[in-house]
Amino acid sequence: MSDELRSLIEQQVEASTFSGAVLVERAGETLFRGAFGFADRRHGIENTPETRFGIASGTKTFTGTTVVSLIDEGILDYSTTARSLLKDDLPLIADDVTVEHLLAHRSGIGDYLDEEVLTDDTEYVLKVPPHELVETEDYLKVLDGYPTKFRAGERFSYSNGGYVVLALLAERAASVSFPELVQSRVCDRAGMTRTAFLRSDELPGDAAVGYLAHDSGRTNVFHLPVRGTGDGGIYTTIDDVHSFWRALHDGRVVPSSRVQEMTTPRSEVPEEGLRYGLGFWLHATGSTVYLRGGDAGVSFISGHDQQRQLTFTVVSNSDGGAARLTQVIEA
Repeated sequence: MSDELRSLIEQQVEASTFSGAVLVERAGETLFRGAFGFADRRHGIENTPETRFGIASGTKTFTGTTVVSLIDEGILDYSTTARSLLKDDLPLIADDVTVEHLLAHRSGIGDYLDEEVLTDDTEYVLKVPPHELVETEDYLKVLDGYPTKFRAGERFSYSNGGYVVLALLAERAASVSFPELVQSRVCDRAGMTRTAFLRSDELPGDAAVGYLAHDSGRTNVFHLPVRGTGDGGIYTTIDDVHSFWRALHDGRVVPSSRVQEMTTPRSEVPEEGLRYGLGFWLHATGSTVYLRGGDAGVSFISGHDQQRQLTFTVVSNSDGGAARLTQVIEA
């Protein structure tokens, strides 16, 4: 199986000029672990399995898990309203929007990066200078001014802004910065030693630069905040992502009952061919649970199927690519 899988992955990589890293495990056995392309094209530095990659919205799962850990300890509740912690900030967010609405992408709040409108990640430019977005509170000036789209709970609408609001609520409720919360409540508990919110303008030598296209030297530095928060911006490795999956299902990050809550479908999302829980994407009909992220210079999918005992991660430092390799792996 591993030789056949290796051949299929390498064929797809060659056909798609994929740049990134791949890890596939079944029942504790590594079926494939490898990397392709360049982490830094200008200096000819190759990607390796140890390279740290941005995972864009894959971060939302860590945000959701952090928030649920606060719920489990009574610091927040699913019914906590955003208004109770926002006070006078972001006045266009309706008073009845709750943490649960935000986790499920059913809040109806206006979104600074509305993917129902945005069609091309590489064309999007932030409305404030990227270098001004360092701390979660800095994002207030990005989030403000977007009218409500629909009543809370009415329907699913993927919301980047909603997960930034969750980060704000978590910070204010716990009186701890959001990156510190993710570090202590997710990374430390899961043994994810090489996962962090890195600054894009001072990436360490083991982190991949994100590129706007497979044949371009242009990076994503002007398209993304200099330091991410609840909706994206974490850098991690394929091994750390698999450490997360193991720890999650061992009950080391949040109790198993909370994992069940988060992976119970709350919405059908036919346009994506998936369902959604609380912070996790779910297979439309099967048992696979996913982390997914895509942005300028980032393509990321990781999945875990408890029934098949299959775990895989595909991450790229260029647009696209992860979906095609995922299809090969899941076939």
